[in-house]
Amino acid sequence: MEQPVEKPRIGIIGLGKMGSAIASRLSRQGFSLSGWNRSFLPKEKEVFLNIQIEASISALSRSAEIIILSLSDDNAVVEVLGNLCANNLENKLIVDTSTVRHTTLSDNYEIIRRSGADAIDAPISGWPKMIENGTAGIYIGGDKRLVQRYRPVAEVLSNRVEHVGKLGSGAAAKIVNNMMLASYWQSLKEAIQVGIKAGLQAENILTILSRSPAANGSLALKSDAILGRANNVTFTISGIVEDLRMFNETVKSLKVQAPAMQAAFKSFHECKEAGHGDSDFISMISAAIREIEGLE
Repeated sequence: MEQPVEKPRIGIIGLGKMGSAIASRLSRQGFSLSGWNRSFLPKEKEVFLNIQIEASISALSRSAEIIILSLSDDNAVVEVLGNLCANNLENKLIVDTSTVRHTTLSDNYEIIRRSGADAIDAPISGWPKMIENGTAGIYIGGDKRLVQRYRPVAEVLSNRVEHVGKLGSGAAAKIVNNMMLASYWQSLKEAIQVGIKAGLQAENILTILSRSPAANGSLALKSDAILGRANNVTFTISGIVEDLRMFNETVKSLKVQAPAMQAAFKSFHECKEAGHGDSDFISMISAAIREIEGLE
């Protein structure tokens, strides 16, 4: 009788919405977890996630074989790597799932290797609910051997795991993917504004688009929210503003022209400044509809 393969113990640094979704999914699939979070984590959440919360990054580094980072931005990743890699990480694998620049891990690869660890980038495309359901996408950059080590974990989180190239390629793929999504929502905002000005109703516009080649996989899911009939927060305006800031900085560093990204940043930033920072990202379009219909 074939013996079951022992699952590696996973450490998760960063237990916000995405990190908690990763923990929830892995715990339900039988992985042993430890975690560390910068801010206080209520005991009931620790119990719900079935995760052992460590008092420090150092303690987590001793208890975990694979260390997943789920952090807010480049600065957070660099800071955590500095603290993490001050420990003996012999044979540990660091997996960065954060949405960061494609150069962040490679810029810090020397300190990672000095600690005895190795690293891959494996950012996640999708919302927390998609992670919990195992339907998010994962783009991985790094050595094939390391990718194979992480794959049994990745395939629990995702039914769309793509090894796209060397270290940093996963982050680059996530940037490209999210640039397309941001430009789609910006274009949808502009198209709806034109349609309303031309005499169409917003609901009819969305019905037409959702049945046409102009639809994407998220449009039908977000139509009620666009029309103000739902307010489930999948990703905040503040979050997408910070992502777009990083995308535009990446574009500039690569000397590429990307006016769609500039327009998207302007739209989402204005929505945040109007007090909608904690609202779902789709409220950028809802607010534009209300404004053009004279309701704001």
